[in-house]
Amino acid sequence: QVQVVESGGGLVQAGGSLRLSCAASGRIRSIYAMGWYRQPPGKQRELVAAITTGGTTNYAASVKGRFTISRDNAKNTVYLQMNSLKPEDTAVYYCNARQVSIDYWGQGTQVTVSS
Repeated sequence: QVQVVESGGGLVQAGGSLRLSCAASGRIRSIYAMGWYRQPPGKQRELVAAITTGGTTNYAASVKGRFTISRDNAKNTVYLQMNSLKPEDTAVYYCNARQVSIDYWGQGTQVTVSS
């Protein structure tokens, strides 16, 4: 089992910044990637950014150049630095930890960007 806990959401004005954190615990050695997904109101959950254990990153086109995903292996923590936030970034953000055949999800953290 793997547990993931997010933190760092909140309310910010357009153009502002937030940093989300996701701490993983449990059977973390079997995790090969972690990432952030988001679910805007009334829409499906979508990938925002992901990072593998080797450091390879992947971003949604809508956040490239504005968001940066990083990891601290010593702390088993993944971060999402979000800059130049837009109202359309408003969503519940979920941390994901991926094993070969299982996905683990956090409970989500709300990010609201006001115009």
